[in-house]
Amino acid sequence: MSVQLFNKAGGATIGVVSDEEFQSLADLLEEESTTDSDYFIDQNVVDDLEAAGAPASLVSLLRTAVGDTDGIDVGWRAA
Repeated sequence: MSVQLFNKAGGATIGVVSDEEFQSLADLLEEESTTDSDYFIDQNVVDDLEAAGAPASLVSLLRTAVGDTDGIDVGWRAA
């Protein structure tokens, strides 16, 4: 199974990641509550994910999605 990541601001798909890649994202980031369904990602978060050993493919995908913005809210759903 895989997980689709999307930009919550407009619903645009960021990409599809494996369960393992998504689990590494979930393990490294904090959810604000049990009903939380997104993560705020900026370049600092991407750098932290990379330093913590997140898969290079996930880091690259998120770095591209954030681009030169101040950050984005990334949601997910089963793909």
